[in-house]
Amino acid sequence: MTGPAFSHETVLLQEAVDALLTDRQGIYIDGTFGRGGHARLALSQLDSAATLLVFDKDPQAIATADALAAADPRLQPVHDSFAVLGREVDARGWRGQVQGILLDLGVSSPQLDDPERGFSFMNDGPLDMRMNNQAGVSAADWLNSATADEIAEVLREYGEERFAWRIAQAIVERRVDEPLSRTRQLAAWIEDASPFREKHKHPATRSFQAIRIFINRELDDLEAVLQQAVDVLAPGGRLVVISFHSLEDRIVKQFIQRKEKGEPLPRHLPVRHDAVKRELRSIAKQVRASDEEVSRNPRSRSAIMRVAEKV
Repeated sequence: MTGPAFSHETVLLQEAVDALLTDRQGIYIDGTFGRGGHARLALSQLDSAATLLVFDKDPQAIATADALAAADPRLQPVHDSFAVLGREVDARGWRGQVQGILLDLGVSSPQLDDPERGFSFMNDGPLDMRMNNQAGVSAADWLNSATADEIAEVLREYGEERFAWRIAQAIVERRVDEPLSRTRQLAAWIEDASPFREKHKHPATRSFQAIRIFINRELDDLEAVLQQAVDVLAPGGRLVVISFHSLEDRIVKQFIQRKEKGEPLPRHLPVRHDAVKRELRSIAKQVRASDEEVSRNPRSRSAIMRVAEKV
């Protein structure tokens, strides 16, 4: 079962693949297969001896990857988070041999556009939000059981929602008589609890982002995978990360900066410059979608791509 087809335009498609590929016969990893936009373009530019390991939590995405792998043995799908990247690489004996790793973060257009997945309030659907909707706790289950403090903390930390406490209180009070189960229901409660609207932004936007990030452990997985990526890359191998909001990009930017500077040393310690352990060199600090791509695909507007190379 692959579910209904929803259109998806891959963001920064050519830019990401151009940055990723340095050896046509190399081993590469796509940490977020999605509907295979980056993977298909990469495979079209790789030789028959190359390998592309792809990860995705989403059962529908992995079904697409499995179908592609049946026709192209260079592709190896893994139905799991990219947070287990190091384990899968070690199982294949590839540590220190990977030429490039791509992480296209966030949620895909098919996930957003399918009301049954519960990621968006634009169309009514079950309040789920799980990327792997076969495991874990749904957004509805969590919101119907969490305390107001727990909900407010998530909205503040992952959504930077200024009215987090008001929204959390409203949810806890209203769920007593009417348990949460639908996306439009949650959006209406948030709208009622918000004192005013931002221009061109629905009051529920930040809260839906925050809940989705929390339910899927998105930032936890990102922090877990970055050092693993550096450890498995070959010298000269590339780490390419596409972020869609400031929380993700901040984690990636600061990680690359730390690995460029090297391990912190005590002040005034006499250490030779070439003795400082630097693991990465920034190749592209901030790449954004072109005006033409943004006009064609508005969701690419917030995308930021960073590229670093293992030294």
